[in-house]
Amino acid sequence: MKRYIEERAISEGEYIIADNCTVRTAAKYFNISKSTVHTDVTVRLKCIDYELYTKVKKVLDYNFGVRHIRGGETTRRKYTIKRGI
Repeated sequence: MKRYIEERAISEGEYIIADNCTVRTAAKYFNISKSTVHTDVTVRLKCIDYELYTKVKKVLDYNFGVRHIRGGETTRRKYTIKRGI
């Protein structure tokens, strides 16, 4: 694996842990696709730095667990604004 890819994966992992952010947020921050971020932090990071990988996995598992709540809140706000309430 090329060195810049390893460095990118580590940077993404550290950013996700520091901000407790989602893959989508990290992708916007690093200006790359969600698929690339996901591959970097789940596949590549596991081989590069397993300890960092486990920390990132905890954040991603939490985000996966609450995504249905976040989606519901977003939809509620969207329709509240449309009705003018």
